[in-house]
Amino acid sequence: MDRQDCGLPEVRTKQQEPRRTTVIWLPFWATDRLRRERGDGAPPPEQPLVLAGREGSRRVVLAADRAARKSGVVIGMPVAKAQALIPGLAVQDGQPEADRAALERLALWLQQRVSPIVAVDASGKSADGLVLDTTGADHLLGGEATMLRDIVRRLNGSGITARAAVADTLGAAYAVTRTTPGTAIVVPPGEHVATLADMPIAALRLPTNVVAGMADLGLTRVRDLENAPRAPLVLRFGPEITRRLDQAYGRVEEPILPIRPVDPVAVSRNFAEPIAAAETIARYIGKLVPPLCIGLEERGLGARRLDLLLHRVDNAVQAVRLALARPVRDPKHLLRLLSDQIETIEPGFGIERMELIAMLAEPVERRQQVSSLIEEPEADLSGLVDTLANRLGSGALYRVVPVESDVPERSVQRVPPLAPIQDTTWPEGWPRPTRLLPRPEPIETMAMLPDHPPVFFVWRGLRHKVKCADGPERIFGEWWKGDAELTTARDYFRVEDTSGERFWLFRAGDGEHGETGSQRWFLHGLFA
Repeated sequence: MDRQDCGLPEVRTKQQEPRRTTVIWLPFWATDRLRRERGDGAPPPEQPLVLAGREGSRRVVLAADRAARKSGVVIGMPVAKAQALIPGLAVQDGQPEADRAALERLALWLQQRVSPIVAVDASGKSADGLVLDTTGADHLLGGEATMLRDIVRRLNGSGITARAAVADTLGAAYAVTRTTPGTAIVVPPGEHVATLADMPIAALRLPTNVVAGMADLGLTRVRDLENAPRAPLVLRFGPEITRRLDQAYGRVEEPILPIRPVDPVAVSRNFAEPIAAAETIARYIGKLVPPLCIGLEERGLGARRLDLLLHRVDNAVQAVRLALARPVRDPKHLLRLLSDQIETIEPGFGIERMELIAMLAEPVERRQQVSSLIEEPEADLSGLVDTLANRLGSGALYRVVPVESDVPERSVQRVPPLAPIQDTTWPEGWPRPTRLLPRPEPIETMAMLPDHPPVFFVWRGLRHKVKCADGPERIFGEWWKGDAELTTARDYFRVEDTSGERFWLFRAGDGEHGETGSQRWFLHGLFA
């Protein structure tokens, strides 16, 4: 079929970037959740805590916090033994179902903010982590390292201990979170094989009895298992050992079955024969978008985040995510944005199912049309913002707005391009430089008197002779930000050198009293 008959934009294909999988490990999830949920009613953080449950006729430890584990408590230990080991041990009833439900809610939260493919990691005895397919999602979040640090920081801020790692395979990322120091670890593409070689075999998600049996044979590291003959090992320990090894190395695909929010606006299509051509993919996207928009309109919603999930015949799921500046349900606009992303799709041996989901939807604001004879219509930039943001990343587009602060570096902040206009304005009493440096840079200078401007200054190795100056403008520290700013002050000067360039300089302090600052000089901005 000719593409002009479809009414779809021209699409291109390119080589697909390597798949990247992120594992988030929450080693104390059950106890962290209990403390967070009960607040002041929970045992204090310094008191060791375990959660108990029944295992047959015995009462055993289901979960233990950091303090309890440091004292020797292990999962599966009888509660009576743990109490004898730690006097004053706090024992609460475990709630595995509540832990699982809370973990699924956390997965949905990450699904809206990080990646469309998020699943609960139940590789161990209990669910204590999450798995995300972050292929192509990190560029919207500042890169993989920034993405991991932000996730860990947010979880730690909520009272949840977390470690995260990203690698080419789920098995490698899982192993790194359990064995490598650090809270946010990035295994560069293609280096997971070398990273796995020196890790203990237990990192491959194998049963404890299998790990102990291989240790008896002298197999303790992953490289030992990789080099050992397979047939005797499979005969003795079963096929699980080689399956986990191949999954970690990427020789066997390990699908991630994403969790789904309750009742999202979604449409899907199954194919009798797998599809792979870019034109065919574009044609079926064109058939999914209109019914999705109809579903959104019936609920009075518009999509803010749209996920296209492509289920391949090899059980892998590829995702294309769109972030939208405003709630949208215009089929032409959504189709154009999705068609721009087709070049990132790698169909493999073919796609057998396609899903289009409005992962995040918000009410659409209805505006009354105003005659252009009365009022000039507002320009709608949302289409341009959506196109640029999905090509360059949402962090690449922003608008600078004023903040009520006298300290220059605190008086501005970045907001989304279409954020509501604020009433706050910058002060008009004193001019501000056209360019404010990210941070003040130290300079070498000399002033004749404390309230006088410098005679010259040296910045980045160049000497500037001051021709004229205006100032000082004194800016005091903001005492409500911290005690250290109770007495601090800065004296700012606008100076012009003999070549006509104008600079914004300040002295940290009032020039007399040491408690007001270091009395050193800095350059903070440049005038046009």
